[in-house]
Amino acid sequence: MKRPGPTARVLLGLVLGALIGLTLAYWFPEQAPRAAAFARPIGSLWLAGLQMTVAPLVFSLVVLGVATASDAAASGRVARRALITFVVLLTGFALYAAALAPVLLSFFPHSASLAETLRGATSAVVDVPVPSLGDWIAGAIPTNAIMAAAQNAMLPLVVFSLFFGFALTRLAPERRDPLLAICRGLADAMIVIVHWMLLAAPLGVFALILVVCTSAGIGVIGALVGYIGLLVALYLGATAICYPIVWLVARESPLRFAKGILPAQVVAASTQSSLATLPSMIESAGERLGYRRNVVALVLPMAVTLFRITSPVQYIGAACFIAWAIGVELSALQLGAAAALSVVISLGSVGLPGQVSFMATVMPVSQSLGLPVEPLGLLLAVDTIPDVFATTGNVTGDLTATAIVNQRSSDIPDVSPEDIPA
Repeated sequence: MKRPGPTARVLLGLVLGALIGLTLAYWFPEQAPRAAAFARPIGSLWLAGLQMTVAPLVFSLVVLGVATASDAAASGRVARRALITFVVLLTGFALYAAALAPVLLSFFPHSASLAETLRGATSAVVDVPVPSLGDWIAGAIPTNAIMAAAQNAMLPLVVFSLFFGFALTRLAPERRDPLLAICRGLADAMIVIVHWMLLAAPLGVFALILVVCTSAGIGVIGALVGYIGLLVALYLGATAICYPIVWLVARESPLRFAKGILPAQVVAASTQSSLATLPSMIESAGERLGYRRNVVALVLPMAVTLFRITSPVQYIGAACFIAWAIGVELSALQLGAAAALSVVISLGSVGLPGQVSFMATVMPVSQSLGLPVEPLGLLLAVDTIPDVFATTGNVTGDLTATAIVNQRSSDIPDVSPEDIPA
């Protein structure tokens, strides 16, 4: 009999923890507090193991992302246009999620018991203060980068990482390359530790859901279903927005574009992998839509490496859900800062594996807003369910960016396939 994969084991831990927690809450209420007191340290230790990797991982990913983007921008006009297109689209979709997620969550019935349970499950401060513009600007520049990392102050840490990454691009290669190698090794080591922590994910998720269900009851199940519905709605909306963007910016017929990319979308939905869909995307863009082959050959591999439109949507959607669940209202300034942070983290984290990517990218955005990270363990368990919509959105976004760059590259002649370097 085939062993269940990591995702199946995490979902199994979620289901078992929920069943046991609900059973204790409804039929053995006198035993529920004892079980929760026993399980709470297990979930907290697992999350602490994940949290300890976040600061060094974010620093190294941002520095490497800046280096990768700088190399791409230096490679030619098409690459520079592609990179600018990626940043503009990511920013737009981050702002889209920041504007729409709170609106969608306002239609969900709020559970006071769930909010109280989540607040009680963490020692973190969850009464998030609303900073003034002056306080936010002053807090974005760290006076001590090491202290910012120690305090999990993600926005100042990312700002320092950006300055450090751009400063490296001004150094001679013989001085820059060893530092980039250190950052690459640091990121790889942190990913190994995250993999170790994720081996214990079924137990950690089991403990977290058991604690919440013993107190909040069936409401937590409804909340997780709402989270899945929120992400699916945001992903579908992001995918739909690509078609008017193609029409307005790339001067491409939305119907022709939709017909041309449909085979790639089908492959994306079936494989749930943008990389596996790359050959189909190249065929759709080059053969079915007739875009310049040199543009297609450069932009689509860059997009798979650097560009996922649903990444900032996921980060902000998860953070807004946690804020809604614990009863915290985020200001427009906080959401805008989270959107900017999401774009930076997204550019540096595209190559990470699924579960590693979730914890390494969603956690910094949530922490930057002062939100507790305990609910992320539960969201990790169900995040793979809407992944088919995320992959389809990413592939649609990749082809949208290709259409825009192709339209903007009319000054560059097309080439034959044999002239395109491998």
